[in-house]
Amino acid sequence: MTRNPTSSAAGARASRRALGAALLSGAAGAAIVLISAGQTWGEGETAATEASLPVTASGSAVSGVPSALALVGLAALVAVFAVRRTGRTVVASVLALSGAGAIGTAVLGAGDTDALETSAAEAMGLTEAAVTSVSHTGWPWFSALGGLLLLCAGLLALSYGRQWPAMSGRYERAGRRERGERGRQAAPGDDRPEDIWRALDRGEDPT
Repeated sequence: MTRNPTSSAAGARASRRALGAALLSGAAGAAIVLISAGQTWGEGETAATEASLPVTASGSAVSGVPSALALVGLAALVAVFAVRRTGRTVVASVLALSGAGAIGTAVLGAGDTDALETSAAEAMGLTEAAVTSVSHTGWPWFSALGGLLLLCAGLLALSYGRQWPAMSGRYERAGRRERGERGRQAAPGDDRPEDIWRALDRGEDPT
C-alpha cells in the first residue's frame, strides 16, 4: 500500500506542533504551580489581647503536594525524550497524572483554613487559636491552571509521543560512529607505536 506524501507531511507537521505545545505547556505549567506555592492563599485575623492580629497562609503551607507534583511533571517532561515505546507512554502518563493531581490539590486548598489556624496558633504561642475574617486569594486557581497545563502536556505526549525524536537514539548513533572510528584506527596494518616495538623485540623489520 502506497503512503500518501501529503498525508505524511501533514502528520509530521501536526507532530511537530504537538511537540512544541507540550514543551511550552509543561514548562509553563510547572513554573506557575511553583510560583503559586510561594504566594498567599489565605488571610484572616486572630484575637491578640484587645487587638486583632493578621495571619496569612502561603500555598506551600496549605499543601506541599502541588509543588511536588510540578517537579515530578517537569522531570517527566524531560524524561519523555529519553525513553522510547512503552517507556515513553508510561512517562507521559506520569506527566498527565501529575497535572491532574496538581489541579485536585489546588482546588481542595482553595478553601482551606487549617493552615491559617496553624499560623494563628504560632503567632499567639498557643496550641489552638481561632481565626476570623477569613478570605482566600486567587492563587490556588492559578496553581490549578498550572496543573491543567501539565495535564495538557501529558495528553499531547500520550497522543503524539511515539512520533517524537528520542535523545537516546542520537547518542547511540554517535556512540556507534565513535566505536567505528576507533575500530578503523585500530585495524590491522596500522603502524601503531606498540606494534612497531613488538616487531623490533622479535627481531623483525617493522617497515
